[in-house]
Amino acid sequence: MKTILVDAIGAFVIKGEGIFQEMYDLLEKYPNKKVILTSASDEQIEKYGLDKMPYKVFTLGHNPEKTDPKYYGIMLKHNGLKAEGVVYFEHNLEAVKSAQSVGINTLYYDSEKRDLVALKKFLDENLIS
Repeated sequence: MKTILVDAIGAFVIKGEGIFQEMYDLLEKYPNKKVILTSASDEQIEKYGLDKMPYKVFTLGHNPEKTDPKYYGIMLKHNGLKAEGVVYFEHNLEAVKSAQSVGINTLYYDSEKRDLVALKKFLDENLIS
């Protein structure tokens, strides 16, 4: 079963509001493992409440950033995952391109639109093994 990689700030966590409840409710409909990806430092993890997430949080503390393909190689190895065994949604277009460059099936998630219909469609179409 594929793992869902979840963008933290700008998608799952809305600055000043906390967890995007409707997104959480959608993700909970899938039995798949979820991992929240961030580049946050320890201070930022606390500031944005990432230390209180319902899913495991992975960060490299800005070294490297999610815009660097090395981030995804390290993340996959650390979590015992393969690129073909995950799907990912991310609000930063440069990070989307970075993840795609290592073979991760990635959706650009427009954080302004908060389009959960498009997210559900992406998950439904890509979680089939």
